[in-house]
Amino acid sequence: MGHLDHATFGWLTPVLSYLMACIGAALGLRCTLRALETRGGSRRNWLITAASAIGSGIWTMHFVAMLGFGVVGTDIRFDVTLTILSLLVAMGVVGAGVFAVAHGRHRVRALLLGGLTTGLGIAGMHYLGMAALRLHATLRYDPLLVTLSIAIAVVAATAALWAALSITAPIAVAAASLVMGAAVSSMHYTGMLATTVQVEPSREELPGATAMQFVFPLAVGLGSYLFLTAAFVALSPTARERAAHASAGRTPGPAATPR
Repeated sequence: MGHLDHATFGWLTPVLSYLMACIGAALGLRCTLRALETRGGSRRNWLITAASAIGSGIWTMHFVAMLGFGVVGTDIRFDVTLTILSLLVAMGVVGAGVFAVAHGRHRVRALLLGGLTTGLGIAGMHYLGMAALRLHATLRYDPLLVTLSIAIAVVAATAALWAALSITAPIAVAAASLVMGAAVSSMHYTGMLATTVQVEPSREELPGATAMQFVFPLAVGLGSYLFLTAAFVALSPTARERAAHASAGRTPGPAATPR
């Protein structure tokens, strides 16, 4: 069996990956809340932003953590097509879950369906990302731990969507985001714990790109997107603030004092 190292850079990659998951979750929750305050095209746009934020945060969490992943006895490369596909899966399936919750007529049913869909999307992204690994080794998975990781993803996604529907206070949203980030990280490392590697030494050159050639620049780009989108959401007025501003604009001024 090959020796797996999940933190070749020490605590840097686990902590940074957790922060990215928290930022994505916080942004997604805020955008979902904004969506529920609106209708029509505006709601659709907020939901798309929420899905892209949560999906980007989850994907970035996974691959930042994978920057610290190493196997003694073999180099590691990443299949570019599968890696990009894992990002699209994360955004697409999370988007389906978010839209199901926002447009569902029966709240509990929509929440359960959205949580299941989103959780399976998170798990699918993780294992598709693992399938993108190219190394001189054979990967095997413990079925029990794989099942546990999927269950964690579904529970975490359902809790996050419930928070999006039920929590409005900024402090509560921040706390929910920290919990969501911890749950996503737990799912990732449970999935990694399920992995064993049988190294097969070879001198053949591995296909694919190195982490620094491909994964790192893409993770930095998505991280920048999350920070910029977070700034936009923080600065844009809420529906309540716009209504208050419009109401103030319609308020008649004091009567002129006759001369």
